[in-house]
Amino acid sequence: MGSTCDRSFTQFMWKLCLLLACCTITLTLAADDESFSNSTMLKRLHEDDYDDGMLMVASRGIENNDVDEEGVCPDGLMVAAWKPQKNLSTGDRVARGLVYFFVMIYLFIGVSIVSDRFMAAIEVITSKEKEVIIKKKNGEKQIVVVRVWNETVANLTLMALGSSAPEILLSIIEMFAKKFQAGDLGPGTIVGSAAYNLFVIIALCIVVIPNGEVRKIKHLRVFFVTATWSVFAYIWLYLILAQISPGRVEVWEGLLTFMFFPATVLTAYIADRRLLIFKYLDKNYRMNKRGVIVSAEGDAALEMDQQQQTDKLAADSDEMREFDEARREYISLLKELRAKYPQSDLEQLEMIAQEQMINRGPKSRAFYRIQATRRMVGSGNIMRKIQERAQSDLNEIKAQLQRVDVNVEEDEAILRVFFDPGHYTVMESCGEFEVRVVRRGDLSGYTTVEYETEDGSAEAGSDYVGKKGVLNFPPGVDEQRFKIEIIDDDVFEQDEHFYIRLSNASDPAVLAVPKVATVMILDDDHAGIFAITQSSHELTESVGVYEVKVQRYSGARGKVLLPYWTEDGTAKAGKDYEPQEGQLVFENNETEKNIAVGIIEEGSYEKDVVFYVNIGEPTLAPVPTNTMNFNDELAGLIQAAEQKSPEDLTEEDKMALLGRPKAGETTRALLRIIESKEFKNTIDKLVQRANASMVLGTSSWKEQFVEALTVTSAEDGGEEEGEEPTPTCANYVMHFITLFWKILFAFVPPTEIAGGYLCFFVSICAIGVVTAIIGDVAGHFGCTLGIKDAVTAICFVALGTSIPDTFASKVAAIQDKYADASVGNVTGSNAVNVFLGIGVAWTVAAIYHEAQGQVFAVQPGTLAFSVTLFCSEAFIAILILMLRRSKSVGAELGGPVTIKYISGFFLFSLWLIYIIVSSLEAYGIIKGF
Repeated sequence: MGSTCDRSFTQFMWKLCLLLACCTITLTLAADDESFSNSTMLKRLHEDDYDDGMLMVASRGIENNDVDEEGVCPDGLMVAAWKPQKNLSTGDRVARGLVYFFVMIYLFIGVSIVSDRFMAAIEVITSKEKEVIIKKKNGEKQIVVVRVWNETVANLTLMALGSSAPEILLSIIEMFAKKFQAGDLGPGTIVGSAAYNLFVIIALCIVVIPNGEVRKIKHLRVFFVTATWSVFAYIWLYLILAQISPGRVEVWEGLLTFMFFPATVLTAYIADRRLLIFKYLDKNYRMNKRGVIVSAEGDAALEMDQQQQTDKLAADSDEMREFDEARREYISLLKELRAKYPQSDLEQLEMIAQEQMINRGPKSRAFYRIQATRRMVGSGNIMRKIQERAQSDLNEIKAQLQRVDVNVEEDEAILRVFFDPGHYTVMESCGEFEVRVVRRGDLSGYTTVEYETEDGSAEAGSDYVGKKGVLNFPPGVDEQRFKIEIIDDDVFEQDEHFYIRLSNASDPAVLAVPKVATVMILDDDHAGIFAITQSSHELTESVGVYEVKVQRYSGARGKVLLPYWTEDGTAKAGKDYEPQEGQLVFENNETEKNIAVGIIEEGSYEKDVVFYVNIGEPTLAPVPTNTMNFNDELAGLIQAAEQKSPEDLTEEDKMALLGRPKAGETTRALLRIIESKEFKNTIDKLVQRANASMVLGTSSWKEQFVEALTVTSAEDGGEEEGEEPTPTCANYVMHFITLFWKILFAFVPPTEIAGGYLCFFVSICAIGVVTAIIGDVAGHFGCTLGIKDAVTAICFVALGTSIPDTFASKVAAIQDKYADASVGNVTGSNAVNVFLGIGVAWTVAAIYHEAQGQVFAVQPGTLAFSVTLFCSEAFIAILILMLRRSKSVGAELGGPVTIKYISGFFLFSLWLIYIIVSSLEAYGIIKGF
């Protein structure tokens, strides 16, 4: 469907160009040449209220116009006029006009291709990223990757310059070509391009949205600001041409026109960041039940839906909010893919999700402009590079996460002595146990270290035999052992502990942690107290099997049975974990057991659910009297006492019952399942890399020449993995037609050199050269056919320079979830075109004439009329966009089928009215200013 729509739209644009050419040629051939002669123009000029100095300069400007009194076209700045020029027949002029027309088209293709390189450089520059440490409200810190360039500033500066460079440069170059005299081609192209962008591109974007879908402008405050500036820019042109200083432009007017450019960027940035007055504009006011007016938070429906507003209020910063939104979208994608492809493993799904994240993620106007240009000229579909990038990102991140970072905490050259292990748990009946001391580092020397026991709750002499001594480590020996004796008794007592401390290590050895060992003595004269070692456990869903440790303390005599079971909380058995139920069997003198619980991995980022593991009352295992041994003697006494009634119990029985196994304090453990840290890190890193601009740049000249010489399909790949679409006949035709431009501009430095800045400057110089040739050819085209520069500008040059933006906006409207990349930047570009293109050219020209003691004359009629007409229609177009945000439509683009086609047709009609009425005024058929 997409490819069919692209072909239909391409055919429509070609037919439109040819139709305009034929209509204009017919109109000019049918017109009376004498009515448009220079003498008539001079007569009209004399009728205006100009002073003598202005009249002299204006007359000189007309004498330098495209056609002299003998009908000869002057040479251009870079392209000479087609000779011979005199005594040409009508057929010759038409033939030459058609040649110039198709040469212009070819030059437009060339400037589009070099603009591709220019936009790639701009995208690389503006997509530079930095790491920002975000502190959450809970105190947790997170590193988020954000762009260095503010999106609004980038769009209004480099992005606007990139998309409008031909129009801006044409205006400046024309001024130099006409020896600092005013021309119609440059300013006319800027105004004509603005009209085409505002009416035709927005009309197209409204219509191409799939039925049932809409696209909103996300940064509406910025859109309001740039829309205001775009209309003001053309009102300002009218004021300085027809009101403030009619027929001339003064230096301060040119400088002020240029200074409106930074003012536009600054005010848009203030609106974007909610600075100054804009931070109060999210408040609205309502009347409560008592009739009192109170303030409330704005509904923000113009910017985002209710859920997004909630996220915004909850976020700690804009960067964190944007990162969280991208992360939630990634998780949602992953869940959809898991449901769609249940047999695929997590890594495959992550790769697909990353690819779709890059596809769905916000893309700049540069991305869509480059994609449109490459599709037009048979350079392939840039989306396939995204697939390769997604796979590369996933592989790289997995490698990073699996890589073990070896952090050397201490210098290996230092000789260290310490206990290994640092904790010992022994039974009271063990007799004696062995303690291990090790040394690490340079083992070539001789080392001694002292050790000594130290009382804790256990006392030397009654619970253990105190000991001290010296350990000797000969060269090459890395460990020594010594024994400690434990004293056994028949008295019930709590578990006790004591310490063993190292001291006085010989030089150069140093004592390292643990230099104190803790020894826990478990009383074995009791069946034991049973408890879960931790009441709360936090585990990741990727753990597989998690073991909950159950400890037996204050005795370990006899065989004990301990029941256990799992219990649902917010985590559900069979969905989040595998249910368990059974008995733990503690053999005589056994002190630890584990309950193994299987955790089910779902691949959920924000998983946070709990369930419980419980243990019941422990019981002694039945012991047959004929097999009872010494260790089971206590168990036998307890079993015998339990069978007696309370009144029949002897003192011995009562003492035996005191030794029964008991449940400790912690019999219920909470297990909290959270997201896998590896999975979380993978998602965070993939989200940070979900930047489509990374695929636009080039790293070497070899890569650029390979791309230039390779013909690839502009269509997307098939559903099957690895399937490559075959280039069509149209792809081959466009490839060979544009091969010259591709090879020529492959010499532009790659974007990886100097961070893209070298490519930026070389590309803009190349655009300037091609634009200068376009200006010459367009002038020869109009001169040959008798078409005025103003008409050539708005009907042909403006259309040719805007076609790549048309394709880009169409694709952006369909693929992007917001309307900013398709229509939100139109108003900003229109304002920047005037402030840079006309502001720079007229400032330089005004300064030049001021230095010569002259005035810079600019004929107000055609341009002032065109600007006035455009402003009037621009108000209507912007009003239509605002009305479309009402509940009946809900967004600038798309909506109900009938409404969107009516809106699109009406906006397109505004453009037709603009070019027809402007052309009629230019030829004097209707009166202008």
